[in-house]
Amino acid sequence: MAIVITEQEKKILANVKIPPRPKALVTINEEMKKPEPSIQVIADTISEDPSISASVLFIVNSAAYRRQNVITSIHQAVMTLGIKRVFPLVKAVALKNSLPENHLLTTFWDTASLVASACSMYVRLLERPELVDNAYMMGLFHNAGVPVMLQAFDGYDLILHKGINEGWEDICEMEQKQFNTSHALLGAVLAKQWKLSTPMVDVIYYFHEVDGIFESGELSNLGLFLLCVLKLARSSVEGVLKNNPDTPEWLLVREQVLEYLEIDELHLDDMRESVSELLQAERE
Repeated sequence: MAIVITEQEKKILANVKIPPRPKALVTINEEMKKPEPSIQVIADTISEDPSISASVLFIVNSAAYRRQNVITSIHQAVMTLGIKRVFPLVKAVALKNSLPENHLLTTFWDTASLVASACSMYVRLLERPELVDNAYMMGLFHNAGVPVMLQAFDGYDLILHKGINEGWEDICEMEQKQFNTSHALLGAVLAKQWKLSTPMVDVIYYFHEVDGIFESGELSNLGLFLLCVLKLARSSVEGVLKNNPDTPEWLLVREQVLEYLEIDELHLDDMRESVSELLQAERE
C-alpha cells in the first residue's frame, strides 16, 4: 500500500530535513548489488566509520543475539553473521547516528534499543531466526519520525514528553492537529528513502492505526508478522520499564496478535517471561 501524503503534508515535508544515507551505507549498498560482494570491502567500509562499527559490535554481542563467544572485530562480525545479516544492523545504527542529538531523546533511544532487542528475541521464539537482524532494525527504526519531528517543529518537546511518560496511543492525532503531519508518516518517508523493505515501511506507517488492520489487506503477511512482533516487543519493554506489559496499546491488538500467530495464553506467557529475563540482563 502506498504512503498517502496530502498536498499540505507535501509542503511541510519540503521544509523538513530528512537525513541522507551516509557514504558508508551507500558504498555497502553498491557492493551488495554485485554478483559476488566483497566481504573485505564491506568490513573495511564499516570499520572506517567508528560510530557505526562500535554500535554494530555492541549489538551483535548483546542479549538479543545470545552469542557464547564475543565478536571483537567488524571483519569477524561480517564473517560470522554474513553480509545479508550485517547490512540491516548497519542501516539501523547509521540512521540513529544521522538523526539530530537532543538530551530529550536519551530516554527515547534507550527505549528504542530495548524494543529492537525484544523484536530480535521474539522472532527467535516464534521460530523465524532469519528475521532477527531485520527485526532489530525495525525495532530501532519504528519511531524514527519522532526525532525528525522534534527537529522540525517548535513545541514538539511537549508531545515527546507525553509520549514517553503516558504512551503513544493518541500522539499521531495530536501531531496532526498541531503540526498537520505525524511521526508515523515522517518515519515511513524516512524508511522509504533509506531503502528499507516495503513490509517494514508499511509497519512503520500503520503501527499506531491497528483498528481492522489484520483484515484490511493494507499489510502483507510479512508485514502483519512484523507488526505482531513489534507490538509484543513494545509490550515487553513497558513491562520491564514500568512493570506493566498490558498497556492500552497492547490490549487493543492482543487477541488479534494471538490469533494471527496461532499461539495461546500459555505460549504468550512463556515468551514474555523469557524476553523479560533477557531484557533485564541487557539493562544490567
